[in-house]
Amino acid sequence: MIKQYKLRFYNFKLVVLLLAISFIGVLLVGSAMESQMTKQLAGVIAGVVIMLVISLMDFSWILNFYWFIYGFNIIMLLGIRLFGSTAGGATRWIDLGFIRFQPTELSKILLILFFAKFFMEHEEDLSELKTVAMSLALLAVPLILIYSQPDLKNTITVIILFCVLIYVAGLSYKIIGGVLLIAVPLVIIFLVIVVQPDQKLIKDYQRERIMSFLYPENDEYSDDTEQQRNSITAIGSGQLTGKGLNNNEVSSANKGNFVSEIQTDFIFAVAGEELGFIGCTIIVLLLLLIALECIVIGLKAKDLSGKIICTGMGTIVAFQSFINICVATGLMPNTGTPLPFVSYGLTSLISLYIGMGLVLNVGLQRSAYIDAVNKSMIHKGV
Repeated sequence: MIKQYKLRFYNFKLVVLLLAISFIGVLLVGSAMESQMTKQLAGVIAGVVIMLVISLMDFSWILNFYWFIYGFNIIMLLGIRLFGSTAGGATRWIDLGFIRFQPTELSKILLILFFAKFFMEHEEDLSELKTVAMSLALLAVPLILIYSQPDLKNTITVIILFCVLIYVAGLSYKIIGGVLLIAVPLVIIFLVIVVQPDQKLIKDYQRERIMSFLYPENDEYSDDTEQQRNSITAIGSGQLTGKGLNNNEVSSANKGNFVSEIQTDFIFAVAGEELGFIGCTIIVLLLLLIALECIVIGLKAKDLSGKIICTGMGTIVAFQSFINICVATGLMPNTGTPLPFVSYGLTSLISLYIGMGLVLNVGLQRSAYIDAVNKSMIHKGV
């Protein structure tokens, strides 16, 4: 389960990038809501410890239990329907007494692990519709449970994640072309339906967010657009270098409470106002480098499952960062997606660190390491 590895193969660059973005996150959360800073710092420390332990565990051994992982994921999501606590009209949390846990964040990591093994075992069959249909059926169960919470943003995230994973696994281009011919019209039909007042596909508050984005000038949706307008104002007010962390300016969107959920969904507004363009650029670059490093590690993985794990984690970081920043800057409707490693949220933070621990282990077992071990064994006459 735990192997001995050579220290020189450990990807310290990725660790430094993760510590840097997490440190910035702690500072921004503390500035947005000082009472949450200690919890965020504790989450980072716990996440780093868990990451380091998992990074020394053989990911291939973990994947042997992929059906157990899938079953646990389903049970965990079912637990939300049976014992979940509701907030803001959505049931997405399980209250454990000492902490409120959001299973969907961990579910994304578990799905990556499951499909990493599943696609590797069916690598030669991905050109067959039967295998693709089976994988879609396996995805449908957790996807329906996530959508029913309701959680549209994570439903979309999981769909995008699955598409990336099955593409990396080697899905036939003929099947990809066929799916696109079906998917594009369906998306258009979906958008046409959800803008209707009496639609039943999504919740009313979800429709209002979409309508406020499409028709920001409509007074009916002014409450939904105000938050994003204030976020854009806050980001712009920081100019090049920002107003500084924990500034006490009366006009501050942060200190003046002009943006709700500023420590989570709109943490980028705090970054823009207090760290300015330079600070925002550093955050974007760090997140980009983390996503790219995951992909680079995946390219050197010893097998397809390792490649899928790394690509999956890179996709989560890149996609969620893109969505969060687009929402904060008014380029997309409000979705409530956290900024990875920056936004307050212990479940999201620790889940991401679990995934990064797996990426680090994939890096430890990359082709160069395997070759070095084989050469050493040959040299010793084993």
